[in-house]
Amino acid sequence: MSALVSVTREGRIATVRFDTGNRANALSQELMRQLTETAQGFHDCPDISAVILTGRDDQFCMGADLKDPDGTAAAQASLSQRRVMLRRGPRMCQAWEDVDAITICAVEGWCVGGGVALATACDLRVAADNSTFYVPEVERGMNMSWGSIPRFVALVGPARTKRIAALCEKITAGMALDWGLADHVVAAGTAMAKAREMAEAAAALPPTALKSVKQDVNVAALALARATGHRDLEAFALLQQSDDFKEGVSAFLKGRKPDFTGD
Repeated sequence: MSALVSVTREGRIATVRFDTGNRANALSQELMRQLTETAQGFHDCPDISAVILTGRDDQFCMGADLKDPDGTAAAQASLSQRRVMLRRGPRMCQAWEDVDAITICAVEGWCVGGGVALATACDLRVAADNSTFYVPEVERGMNMSWGSIPRFVALVGPARTKRIAALCEKITAGMALDWGLADHVVAAGTAMAKAREMAEAAAALPPTALKSVKQDVNVAALALARATGHRDLEAFALLQQSDDFKEGVSAFLKGRKPDFTGD
């Protein structure tokens, strides 16, 4: 099995990079598995204060890999099998949210769908000025899942979450900064440098106090996250059976405009 995720450590800072070798850098089932295991490796890691997560230098992530055979198999599986298979995305995001250290996501280029879900599971986001955040799930006939909606609401509020996840607006780096979706916007090619600067600031602080405050903030901001986000997997499983889901995915893969019927 090829390693799609690399980890380097220097002092109290770890850097995680994922690269599929393809410019889309899409989230296949195998990549999600590796990213989940990587995050879990930092859950009980007292010697790490900051973890930087980034994708390719030219592109963060174009979302879930709709051509991944392991992923498309879920649509044909029984409901009980699908419920298990569809847990990989939310499990990955939860694993990153649960990292004990401060997590900083460095975004260059496009950050789409599942890529946005992954980025918002981190504590902080640095966006290059050439980056765009885009959640096209509704345009594909599906809901935005992976526990993302409560995280979006905590960051940008309910109305802007609807613009991002329901209306599928493309959010520029400047908009992301204004809305609170990004914490810093920097020149293209320098997102990692800024993330490193932030990580060094975190690493210079008392680690236990830092991690304690992070946990307190997450509990306060996401206290109702499980209550409000628990049904998105069930909704996704249901929508996979709709004609609009099939039309949305087919239209995307064929590069044509979809014709939705509501069925």
